[in-house]
Amino acid sequence: MPAAIETRGLRKIYPAPPARRGGLGGAPMTPLGEAPPVVAAGAKGIVALDGLDLEVQPGEFFGLLGPNGAGKTTTIGVLTTRVRPTAGTASVAGIDVGRNPVSVKQRIGVVPQRPNPDRQLSAIQNLIFHAAYFGIPRSVAEPRAQGLLDRLGLGDRGDAKVDQLSGGQQQRLMIARALIHEPEILFLDEPTVGLDPQARLALWEILRGLHGQGRTIVMTTHYMEEADRLCDRLAIVDHGKLLALDSPAGLRAKAPGGTLIEVTLDGEAAPLGPILAGQGALQRTTTSGSTIQAYAERVGEAIPLILRAAERAGRLPTDIRLTPPSLETLFVSLTGRKLD
Repeated sequence: MPAAIETRGLRKIYPAPPARRGGLGGAPMTPLGEAPPVVAAGAKGIVALDGLDLEVQPGEFFGLLGPNGAGKTTTIGVLTTRVRPTAGTASVAGIDVGRNPVSVKQRIGVVPQRPNPDRQLSAIQNLIFHAAYFGIPRSVAEPRAQGLLDRLGLGDRGDAKVDQLSGGQQQRLMIARALIHEPEILFLDEPTVGLDPQARLALWEILRGLHGQGRTIVMTTHYMEEADRLCDRLAIVDHGKLLALDSPAGLRAKAPGGTLIEVTLDGEAAPLGPILAGQGALQRTTTSGSTIQAYAERVGEAIPLILRAAERAGRLPTDIRLTPPSLETLFVSLTGRKLD
């Protein structure tokens, strides 16, 4: 059976942000009193995806885990035909997204990062109207829409306008809209951003149910717990590159041994690097800004070492955080920074 989703060498480079010319020296000004934007000379653009290779199997719940700006949304954009890649290939349900985008759209459902229903319509009207895009007659769309609303806990809210729904209810409406044409593959881009904990847990149960029906689901997230609880496999991405790919349990097993110790100082942490180099109680030490990060099996020995080094460097600690081996510590070890 072919892969549900496959990318090979996927690259996307966005144009460089414009540099502004000053208003002096004869440069024309806009009606708002601003100089017209110009692209900086020699700018190469912003690399959002950098040779990304992925493969998702039919029926798999696959997660793209990474911080904002990692390339997750761009990846979803390419796979859902909204973003044209700069290089590489991508296929969905065995169909090349660039060569046959219409066929791809017929086979996918998309839940955007922010709900975007038609606020002039009721919940059920949104679904019926969306079904018409796929040539589904009203006689079929109406009972199907009501069935989806019932399954997603919105059965009594069909006649409500969108603004009468809570944030969690609007996100469930987006899932119903994405499913109205019975797609093979469901894409969700940060589906629980902005939801309260109760609504997030309710949405997790809905997604587990959809996965249990055998649907292929691809979800982007920057929530460790969400990725860990829902996904069969996870791809950790940052700066458009694939850093690690495995099941959540497999990724946790790859996390560096020991506890991650993060000490925030009242000044730059860089002077502590040479002081702590070679200390046996510390497995690995890095500094970033005012924070020093170290891994240690024996935390009781490691923390005094770091505090003495801070004192020698003329720094005072303002915060100490401990994180046991986890997806988060793996991410920090791969990127040198926290997910959020």
